[in-house]
Amino acid sequence: MAYDAARAGAARTTPVARTGPEGGTATAPRPTLPAPSSRGRTPWTAPVPQEVREGDAAGRKVAVVTGAGSGIGRAVALALAADHWTVVLAGRRAEALEETAHQVGYAGVERPAVLSVPTDVTRPDQVDALFATARDRFGRLDLLFNNAGAFGPPVPLEELSYDDWRAVVDVNLNGAFLCARAAFRTMKEQDPQGGRIINNGSVSAHAPRPHSIAYTATKHAMTGLTKSLSLDGRPYRIACGQIDIGNAATEMTSRMQTGILQASGRTEVEPVMDAADVARTVVHMAALPLAANVQFATVMATAMPYIGRG
Repeated sequence: MAYDAARAGAARTTPVARTGPEGGTATAPRPTLPAPSSRGRTPWTAPVPQEVREGDAAGRKVAVVTGAGSGIGRAVALALAADHWTVVLAGRRAEALEETAHQVGYAGVERPAVLSVPTDVTRPDQVDALFATARDRFGRLDLLFNNAGAFGPPVPLEELSYDDWRAVVDVNLNGAFLCARAAFRTMKEQDPQGGRIINNGSVSAHAPRPHSIAYTATKHAMTGLTKSLSLDGRPYRIACGQIDIGNAATEMTSRMQTGILQASGRTEVEPVMDAADVARTVVHMAALPLAANVQFATVMATAMPYIGRG
């Protein structure tokens, strides 16, 4: 069944986490979470009878989506579930993941296989537990959408504190590495071997905005991570690609419709696009056979000031 963004949006609540100016996820201050475990607890799942969900999941491919509690992550989780994937939702806030899982049902996906695992991607123990839970529950991993990210305060460089710099690096780069490493290990060891990793980059990996040095630096680093994963994954049928997103219509992009600072020093309104359009692109990348790969894709609002930016 096609993903119905309008019906999914009817049940949307306003989350604490927000998406960054280019469509990546920007997070609020992170609470400390207990490490999730694949044993001794039952993570929240969509309200589907256990025997139906597990039986229906048997023929599905399995995806982990980080930053799944809002924005791009939520849209991608909905689209993957509609395309008959089993989706493991990862994010810091259990209530936001629960809302995403509910919206899978609201979107009309029949007998969805959805598992929520609250996870702080900056914590190696929690990341390892996330992927162990996915493997133990569903037997394998076919896709990681490496989406969790933070933008940081939009302040001049001389006003950016080291703590704020480090918080962005911890999520956008260290978190992406930890998730990619855990997914790589799982995909390498499983039978049949292989899988796909899709990293959420940004048009800021090509052209930065003013006052975005931490975000821009980490998104350039994401491109290096993508290339290295692609090379190192070749012997093991692990494909890796990157989607660079510009002006997806998520919670934080509302300021683009009232005015955002440009390289010229002016403040101007910018157009945005529906996050569902990004999600459809991710689903297309994920559906390819492992013999084919979209190495880099850019999805952006058509009229946004990206080409020629600066």
